Amino acid sequence: MRMLMHATLPNEPFNALIKDGTAGQKIQQALAEVKPEAVYFTEFGGKRGAIMIVEVENPSKIPAISEPFFLMFNAEVSFHIVMSGEDLAKAGLAEIGKKYA
Repeated sequence: MRMLMHATLPNEPFNALIKDGTAGQKIQQALAEVKPEAVYFTEFGGKRGAIMIVEVENPSKIPAISEPFFLMFNAEVSFHIVMSGEDLAKAGLAEIGKKYA
């Protein structure tokens, strides 16, 4: 299942990781574990953040892709199921609309 993974990285410990020169290495380490299809870095509410598209085959895999961010960055992590336009086209919206019209 394709999911959007949103990680918010608090200023600490990330500021300290930047100052000691390990922030980039730790981000790369986390991304190697997560293996996102895509990743974008941005800001959320004045804190550093990352948005990733990840494939989660089974809910039991969620800890393996969230814990690197929890443990290395004290991050807040959330997941949202996402679908492509092709996925949405297969959803049967017309039939659902008729059923609940």
